[in-house]
Amino acid sequence: MEPVEYVKCKAFPCPDINTGGYLVPAVEVDPEKVKVVMISEAPPENPLDYFYASGEPFYLKTTLQAFNDAGIPVNSIQEILDRGFYLTTAVKCAKTRYGISAETVKNCSLMLEKELSLFPNVEVYMLMGDVAIKAFNYISKRLTGKNTIPSGSTYKIRKEEFFYNGKRVFPSYVQTGQNYLIEKSKRMMIAEDLAEAAKLIK
Repeated sequence: MEPVEYVKCKAFPCPDINTGGYLVPAVEVDPEKVKVVMISEAPPENPLDYFYASGEPFYLKTTLQAFNDAGIPVNSIQEILDRGFYLTTAVKCAKTRYGISAETVKNCSLMLEKELSLFPNVEVYMLMGDVAIKAFNYISKRLTGKNTIPSGSTYKIRKEEFFYNGKRVFPSYVQTGQNYLIEKSKRMMIAEDLAEAAKLIK
């Protein structure tokens, strides 16, 4: 099963994104084996830097570093998938500026909701950054009537335990992009969250 076959945007209603940078994972994945969904912000400006691109895409490079920092030795996207982790983004089109509007995040959360429904055996959701947290909260609010993650700085709330339909949800930080290479404290927190998530699926 390839998620791109099931998750589609037909109208492209959002004005603040680059529809030419539209990306949904086009990778063969066994939905039954996915235990952790790791949701980042948006696709890269250059599609060759996307998680599932061939060669050495930048998004994958920093993600592999995060896994290895967490004591999870992986060298490829296939090894990440084999461990039960599936990588995607909350917004499916590349950004045109630094921020992403709430309306765009809300629109795309409908696609993310469809994508998450493909995986029946998920045990953990990892929300990598504010956009992923907002998107997940839109889904949670629609389906349960309340947000899963409370408002507040991630570093203040990340040690608390949050659950959505009995599944653990981690608010964390973006593990893609240049900032990951610069902000060492966030790198350390991402590694801690990944290590904790890995423990929950053993």
